[in-house]
Amino acid sequence: MQQRAVIIGGGISGLSAAYYLAKAGIRPLVLERRPHVGGVIRTSVQRGCVLEEGPDGFMAAKPWAMNLIRELGLEDQVIGSNDHSRVTYIVKKGKLVPMPEGLMMMVPTKILPLVETPLLSWGAKIRMGLEFLRQPPQKPLPDRSVYEFLLDHYGEECIDYLAEPLLAGVYGGDPRAMSVNSVLARFVEIEKKYGSLTRGVLATPRPKGSGSSFLLTLKGGLGQLIEALRPSADILQASAEVLERVAGGFRVRADGNWLEAEQVVLAVTARDAAQLILTWQPELSGLLAGIPYTSSVTLSLGYAARTFDHPLQGHGFLVPKKERRFIFGCTWVGNKFDHRVPPNMVVLRCFLGGEALPLSDEALVDSARADLHSIMGLEAEPVFHNIARWPNSMAQYTVGHEQRVARIEELARAIPGFYLAGNAYHGIGIPDCVRMGQEAAAKISAVYKPEPQPA
Repeated sequence: MQQRAVIIGGGISGLSAAYYLAKAGIRPLVLERRPHVGGVIRTSVQRGCVLEEGPDGFMAAKPWAMNLIRELGLEDQVIGSNDHSRVTYIVKKGKLVPMPEGLMMMVPTKILPLVETPLLSWGAKIRMGLEFLRQPPQKPLPDRSVYEFLLDHYGEECIDYLAEPLLAGVYGGDPRAMSVNSVLARFVEIEKKYGSLTRGVLATPRPKGSGSSFLLTLKGGLGQLIEALRPSADILQASAEVLERVAGGFRVRADGNWLEAEQVVLAVTARDAAQLILTWQPELSGLLAGIPYTSSVTLSLGYAARTFDHPLQGHGFLVPKKERRFIFGCTWVGNKFDHRVPPNMVVLRCFLGGEALPLSDEALVDSARADLHSIMGLEAEPVFHNIARWPNSMAQYTVGHEQRVARIEELARAIPGFYLAGNAYHGIGIPDCVRMGQEAAAKISAVYKPEPQPA
């Protein structure tokens, strides 16, 4: 039997598409090769501690995730990050140095904290101060790497100890390869208008989010969102192998069996989408395959509070590449979010790069503990650990990404009933993935919407 809509990929993009299709009266079939849906969103609980194995929240300033949560009836479960206590430390010369107050990414909005911080040399501080005098460019500038853009504005030291660790924590990538137009689009617009990023940020009203918190999440973890979305679709655990065009739509081979569909949404990585369509869409396949990905590992370490031998003030720390041994960063979970860690426990959530993927669990824990001892002086023994490996999970927006995606979308539009969604195109966070799933569902729903009858 031919399905109206098949969604390949059961991550947040695919499940969002499924929800909005079901809301429009079209029950889709979701193919997911993993034994669980949700993609990188996965929550577990150990010793009363809520552990996020993937992302731990979403940006309040982008409305799509919050809109979906309201529709699902989960609004009363939403909590915000404890921004009143938000201090992030940067490791410099093996010591934890607090980031100066008033930074927006790497752009200073307050003078005194920048002057007083030991994180930067006086030369770097003067360079950042002189940036205030920059004038707008005389002509439109081409896409550049984030590194080139920030080097031009603030200098190398600012990149090393502010931009690189912040961007590595969000994107897991290299500023020398990232597209500034795709990763820091807002700052590019400020540069066009003001020249100086500092002057432009000070003159531009900050976007308002939901409530007063920068980051939002759910009390019981983001897995609550996935569980609420599951009933929207029929879910088949199967690995899609090939997608083909046929009369009246498409057919997909999943674990050796053929399924037919009038409409199809590819909500998988760009690499997987490229393989599915290789035989009949070589140009589109090649463009999709050209979007690189990075891998990561999330390691949560749980400690008995009575044995924990380091004061925790703030939300955690980031490790610049120049200082990095193993850990990219560490979040002090109980300080960042309420309802996550009981009073008798402490949880540290460590982020590791793709080079950690092949290590054994024991080697991962030992290496992380060695870093925590070096950086925090931590001697305590964890009473549990939780490890999540995410190979090729984070799309990288490299220089030229805008043009690449524009051509991808042009080719995709020429295929009736074919849609792409996911973190490879217009945003890696949960709200953007929800938005792309919703947009795909809206286009499919429009195909079946009855024509208005004349009165």
